[in-house]
Amino acid sequence: MKWKAQMPLHLMLIPGLIAILIFQYYPMAGIVIAFQKYMPTQGLFHSKWIGLDNFRYVMELPDFYRVLWNTIYIALMKIIVGLIVPIVIAILLNEVRKNAVKRIVQTLVYLPHFLSWVILSGILLDVLSPKEGIVNSGLRALGMQSIFFLGDNHWFPITLVLTNEWKEFGFSTIVYLAAILGINPALYEAATMDGANRWKQTLHITLPGMAPIIVLLATLSIGNVLNAGFEQVFNLYSPIVYESGDIIDTFVYRIGMIDAQYGVATAVGLFKSLVSLILIALSYTMAYRFANYRIF
Repeated sequence: MKWKAQMPLHLMLIPGLIAILIFQYYPMAGIVIAFQKYMPTQGLFHSKWIGLDNFRYVMELPDFYRVLWNTIYIALMKIIVGLIVPIVIAILLNEVRKNAVKRIVQTLVYLPHFLSWVILSGILLDVLSPKEGIVNSGLRALGMQSIFFLGDNHWFPITLVLTNEWKEFGFSTIVYLAAILGINPALYEAATMDGANRWKQTLHITLPGMAPIIVLLATLSIGNVLNAGFEQVFNLYSPIVYESGDIIDTFVYRIGMIDAQYGVATAVGLFKSLVSLILIALSYTMAYRFANYRIF
């Protein structure tokens, strides 16, 4: 029978399901902390129940809406730049005729994806240093003033977006290159015979051929509107750029881990999770409608 043939495959899922239950669903019991005045010494079952007071307290904090705006702004800029740059690089790489050169470039732009922000932050702190960093040294050599990239509220969000894209665009480029390779070569041959140059071929064949995957990734990225990148921000920011660089995740970290306001931190985290759930559901609905993408 069919179920007997598929039974080994289902059995192989058991370790993964156990891991998910232990590390993903079991910790969800801690959500009740958002509705308690949680005291570690009293535990989940004996801490005082205060209902929605933690949520009201968070909404009344003067910094909350600034943090929310920073999160949305930085995340949206990362999404937009993260769509444009890989598309351009993929099209440019597709025009390279020497496979050896193409492979070398692909490898070089792909490598930063495997480095953690702990390592990259140390590199960026040196490279972007206002006194001895190579970037500011180059600016001074050109007669320009040094820029405090990691200490200026104007430049810090821009620095976050650009450095994140430098790290991740190589990975995204592979997806778009795969989409380009799926385009029928006969279309390019026909366009060449009709006198279309490379630009017109890119405009009328390559980009339309990439459109389904572009629409798919754009719609799926909606679910990341409140994910501005905790690891990157945490390793690069400082109190002088809280005004423009503080995001929900770092805000929760300081409230929960430093100020020990566990109930308030959990309330903020729960708020973010609920909004993200709604956005993810919306993104998958749009992906199904506009790109015919379905999970099941």
